[in-house]
Amino acid sequence: MNNYNFCVPTDIRFGKGQVECLKTEIGKYGRKVLLVYGGGSIKKTGLYDKIYEVLKDFDIFELSGIEPNPRLSSVKKGAELCKERGIDVVLAVGGGSTIDASKHIACAAFYDGDPWDLVLDRSKVTNALPIFTVLTICATGSEMNPGAVISNEETKEKLEINHPMLYPTLSVCDPTYLFTLPKMQTAAGTADIISHIFEQYFQPNDGAFITDRLSEAALKTCFKYGPIALSEPDNYEARSNLMWTSSIALNHLFTFGKGGAWSVHPMEHELSAFYDITHGVGLAILTPAWMRYVLSDVTVKRFAMYARNVWDVAKEDDYEAAEEGIRLTEQFFVDMGLPMKLSDLGLDDSQFALMASEAVRTSGLAARSYVKLTAEDVEKIYRSCL
Repeated sequence: MNNYNFCVPTDIRFGKGQVECLKTEIGKYGRKVLLVYGGGSIKKTGLYDKIYEVLKDFDIFELSGIEPNPRLSSVKKGAELCKERGIDVVLAVGGGSTIDASKHIACAAFYDGDPWDLVLDRSKVTNALPIFTVLTICATGSEMNPGAVISNEETKEKLEINHPMLYPTLSVCDPTYLFTLPKMQTAAGTADIISHIFEQYFQPNDGAFITDRLSEAALKTCFKYGPIALSEPDNYEARSNLMWTSSIALNHLFTFGKGGAWSVHPMEHELSAFYDITHGVGLAILTPAWMRYVLSDVTVKRFAMYARNVWDVAKEDDYEAAEEGIRLTEQFFVDMGLPMKLSDLGLDDSQFALMASEAVRTSGLAARSYVKLTAEDVEKIYRSCL
């Protein structure tokens, strides 16, 4: 196992009615709150009114309209609000996009230059406002980690800012807030969770036995409860299991002892940066294609292990087992109602060469990933998904 530091300082309040704690906990940091949210679904569900009821003694300022792929322009607006209003706490109510934008806002509030500088040079992050979250979709795990992915509309870049100061102070995770999610968001969110686990499971270091077993249990949880959440939206058991899996899938527990760069996420970030597609949908399309592309004599044993331990594939031949595991993974995404071709989303190959080059340039794909990939390799994977 690789050396590793593991510290997750986020206070998780999991279960029904936990939103009530915000009055006391936010009050420890101040009275001026920047409420950050997306397209307004929290108003339809009543959560917006609940937040105002709980925080009735606070001064609340709003930043709404955070995009599904959060944009730098929204971060700039939020940072300016924090400076102008003397904000004490940033409260993100929504999913990963809202939380990611809030993290960037929290540190940009202490920076006088372009907030994009903080993405390109993390040493410029010197302070951050306390970040509180109320989760309404399980997907990114942003409620329990220090990372945030932001899109720069002008440069067509989608990159991560990551700093220990950006761990949320407290996250409210109430599975009942997932009951009203549209089916596509449930499906795409589940695909995102699965991809996070894959990125850590398929790594060059194979010696972290305990980490691999934890990852396999989390994958089995997604494959079991994803379809139930789709067919029974108010199934508390399904929603709670998916919600907690989402959190631990990207709090670095599954990276323990492994390390290495991610593979599919850098490729998908270019898709959503250029075409603004749903992140989880892009991951579902790319993942089986990547699996087939990197399957070889070197990787076959791990893919066969995945098939046997997660899907209970009984085939003795490693290649046959691996191929069956990949087929079952792809069929799962199909059964969840996700599109499985880029052409289904209206994409063509006109930007593939540029996207492939950027995916390699902005990541560790060529140097530290499970199977090292060149821009030419990435372009071939894109084309296999048309």
